[in-house]
Amino acid sequence: MSTALPARARVVIIGGGVIGASIAYHLAHLGITDVLVLERDRLTSGTTWHAAGLMTCFGSTSETNTRMRLYSRDLYARLEAETGVATGFKPVGLIEAAADADRLEEYRRVAAFQRHIGLEVEEIRPKEMADLFPLARTDDLLAGFHVPGDGRVNPVDVTMSLAKGARNLGAKILEGVRVEQVLTRPRGLVEEVTGVRTDAGDVECDVVVNCAGMWARELAERNGVVVPNQAAEHYYLITEPIDGMSPDAPVFEDPAAYGYYREEGGGMMVGLFEPVAAAWNVDGIPRDFSFGEITPDWDRMGPFVERAIARVPVVETVGIRTFFCGPESFTPDLAPAVGEAPGIHGYFVCAGLNSVGILSAGGMGRIVAQWVADGHPDVDVTGFDVARFRDWQLNPRHRAERTAEILGTVYAAHTPGVELTSARGEFTSPVHDRLVAEGARLRDVSGWESAAWYAGRGQSPTDEPGWGHHPWFANWRAEHEAVREAVGLMDMSFMAKFAVRGPDAGAVLDRLSAGAVNERDGVITYTQWLGEDGGIRADLTVTRLAADDFLVVASDTAHGSALGQVRRAVADADATVEDVTSDVALLTVQGPHSRATLAQAAPGTDWSSAAFPFRAAHRVDIAGAEVLAIRITYLGELGWELYAPAAQAGEVWDAVLAAGAPHGIRPVGLKALSSLRMEKGYRDFGHDIDNTDDVYGVGLGFAVALDKPGGFVGREATLAAKARGTPHHRLVQVLLSDPEPLLFHAEPVLRDGVVVGEVRSASHGWTLGGAVGLAFVGGHGPVTPQWLADGRWEVDVAGTRHPAVVSLRPMYDPTSARVTG
Repeated sequence: MSTALPARARVVIIGGGVIGASIAYHLAHLGITDVLVLERDRLTSGTTWHAAGLMTCFGSTSETNTRMRLYSRDLYARLEAETGVATGFKPVGLIEAAADADRLEEYRRVAAFQRHIGLEVEEIRPKEMADLFPLARTDDLLAGFHVPGDGRVNPVDVTMSLAKGARNLGAKILEGVRVEQVLTRPRGLVEEVTGVRTDAGDVECDVVVNCAGMWARELAERNGVVVPNQAAEHYYLITEPIDGMSPDAPVFEDPAAYGYYREEGGGMMVGLFEPVAAAWNVDGIPRDFSFGEITPDWDRMGPFVERAIARVPVVETVGIRTFFCGPESFTPDLAPAVGEAPGIHGYFVCAGLNSVGILSAGGMGRIVAQWVADGHPDVDVTGFDVARFRDWQLNPRHRAERTAEILGTVYAAHTPGVELTSARGEFTSPVHDRLVAEGARLRDVSGWESAAWYAGRGQSPTDEPGWGHHPWFANWRAEHEAVREAVGLMDMSFMAKFAVRGPDAGAVLDRLSAGAVNERDGVITYTQWLGEDGGIRADLTVTRLAADDFLVVASDTAHGSALGQVRRAVADADATVEDVTSDVALLTVQGPHSRATLAQAAPGTDWSSAAFPFRAAHRVDIAGAEVLAIRITYLGELGWELYAPAAQAGEVWDAVLAAGAPHGIRPVGLKALSSLRMEKGYRDFGHDIDNTDDVYGVGLGFAVALDKPGGFVGREATLAAKARGTPHHRLVQVLLSDPEPLLFHAEPVLRDGVVVGEVRSASHGWTLGGAVGLAFVGGHGPVTPQWLADGRWEVDVAGTRHPAVVSLRPMYDPTSARVTG
């Protein structure tokens, strides 16, 4: 290891666990060798040293996660040849047990998707499971999923091998140096990194990567960066040697029994993911905690240990060599915190790996290193971008309660309809009491309590998770049909809303937006914000209220990212940005009778197309409140969005509901929003489209103003994409011919029997009569209407192929006559 603290480095990586070592290794391979890794104690001393060392790829319906793990597996297999330091990788295989029908359905869907991505996984019978892992009881299992290339590694050896590879290429690694603070300086409304302060002196740098593991939250918070990871107890036991426990035995996982099992020193490691976990040191991780253990809670863990051991009865007959409890770090949504902080140029984070740090580290290190080097990620990061987190998630109560629950979901069945129940209700809509009175089935939407569907006034909504059709689908269908045939009223107050004001506001937003957003007062523009690479960074609307007054509206999941982007954009401009999300309610009135409803609710306004055309924005009076009414839709019908002061939103809701009664108005929830927008083919950033897409591949070229004065961020890359002609991969609408199967996401799409893509998101389409989704498909040539028409299309649902039709145009109202009429 190096010994002298340099005065400067281009990149400083904080933390010497497997993640920090991997990022340093990959930066060095990209030619960025002026890298300094600072570890407060010794490499691996936080949580890496006691990791279980599983190197398994099965279980994800994320392409990014699957490819990341496949890359890690390949890297660990070849790293010793490069560095001379073994990683301990042993491809003994994985068996994932399905103990119940819900898990079997889930794993069949996962297997179909991951085979498409390149994972070698096959479904096997209980007898075959027993042949591969004789010490386990399999007679009560339904099936297993075998991945022969998966296996195990030694976490410390992997870290040391990566560190050796980084040093061989010029990176410096210092142990025993604690980073106390990341140093920054102002840059408009945001800041930029200038260095780090350590207990041995300051180091100047351009980029910092916070890989401090379970200390990442506290370090980030000193700079106002939100990384709400929380340490929790994680258990495993190691037995004395067992006759018949082969070192070549596969890893065996039985999530229903809360356990994973592998060979260790001639005995067996039995790892546990209990359904109700325990957060550890919520107030802060001890600064000097290294290579430490936590005193096990036998009373709490006893029943879970017994159930895990029942899967491998031989463990009851041998001695226990070690019963280990150590901390692992978890985030509120069980996805890592990765990427550049929205408020600080050059401050990157890679933390909160949720007990899959070892098997993710190789691929994650490559992703972050490339992101630092190029300034943008080359994979879809919308699911784990650190910008998604909000400051309320740092609350100690929230972290304690959510961590106990979220860890328990690691081995839970991920059945549709399962929801987290802890730390709910951070925000409630200004019309929350109205939603409850109408019998809303509430769900969490980025901290907001929002209506998924309605049981009806005075009724209590009930539902059960499941993969099939449910009785409450009748309510969902009625809400969907109300919007299609009459009028619906929906609360969408959770949407992110930003007021951008000042002399330069228009110019800044026009430069940031691919569409022309600064042409006329009283006009809303649907647009994308792009990166310099042409990839989509946000999908939102910008309304010009006046030359110096704009309203930006983005989805709830894009709140932090969009706010960070616009704040960076106004860094050197005469403009301000104000987050008005909680101050302004958003009620949307949609359907063929929406005009008649609003004409009665606000008779002083002319709601005709001549006076109130599509995309127009006017101030109107409803129930004594000044409401910004915008004629726009996300549901594919004639409709308006109503932006009302939060304090008066209840009166506006009541007035619209009363005015719509003669026209068949009905409160509608987010399930209807999903099915309605999916039938119309409307996109949702982070689900159907992501940062790897350009506007032409996902059918959004119509929203781009290539010739507007001043251009826009990403224009050159967008021009290049257009010049390439018809894309070879495109987003298309897909509809199953059979009305019974349901689509969710990640189902493989086949053309003439060959997988050519996958469903990105889906819903049941009540008007179209079957499951409908948006799928990204392609091949070796342009995806033209003729190529689509010439193919025989199917969708693989849990291993069964179902006939489908595909289309580049929306299958519902393709000309948008209902929207603009």
